[in-house]
Amino acid sequence: MRLNDKVAIVTGASSDIGLEICKKLVQEGANVVMLGRDMAKLEKARITIKDHASKTVAIPCDITNEAQVIQTVKQITDHYRKIDILVNNAGAISDPIHFHEMSEEAWHSLINTNLFGTFRITKSVIVKMLENKDGGSIINIGSISAERAIPKVHLTVYCTTKAAINMFTKGLAVEYARRNIRCNCVNPGIVNAGMIKSYLDYPEARKVLENRQPINRIGEPEDVANAVVYLASDEAKWISGVILNVDGGKSASEG
Repeated sequence: MRLNDKVAIVTGASSDIGLEICKKLVQEGANVVMLGRDMAKLEKARITIKDHASKTVAIPCDITNEAQVIQTVKQITDHYRKIDILVNNAGAISDPIHFHEMSEEAWHSLINTNLFGTFRITKSVIVKMLENKDGGSIINIGSISAERAIPKVHLTVYCTTKAAINMFTKGLAVEYARRNIRCNCVNPGIVNAGMIKSYLDYPEARKVLENRQPINRIGEPEDVANAVVYLASDEAKWISGVILNVDGGKSASEG
């Protein structure tokens, strides 16, 4: 197994993509700490994982709350004595709305979760990784919206936060390379997860989206999770600062 006895933290772990990442990490031998705001949702997700009793634990943690983040990371390291992998999967998205119609409160809500929330948990974990002679691997989950805006889908502030995560990834990768801490980013395209799942229930709507993908299908959470496991493993030990688009070729196309 590629991640045998590694200790991994996954934020936003009860989401479709977060849960699949947890499952794949466990399959590869990792001990997985599942973080999220809602303990009931975390536990409901956790019990679907094979070997969940011995390989997973769920801890409620709001990454927008610095005190909670610091306490949670301390709790994890007190128990496991180390942290090898951090997957920054937690994120928020707004309803599509013109930028000039958004309130500052709505801006701050997205920035506080997608950017500052990622900063907080990463800062606390890096402190612990620096104490680990084996270093660590940080994987941020972004979006191809970091690179391209979608016509008629008004998500300017969301796209901006994801673009910032791309540069955050590169900055961390270079800053901590000599300390044996790698940082990479997985940017999914259209995946059968979250808000889009109900839209895909309509065959005509699904067909429209599929026809726009160079690889003629919608992505699945497993596609994202497979990329995360690879980047977390020693197979990627000479890979850092990479923005990996997992999007069926969409970001390479004109449409």
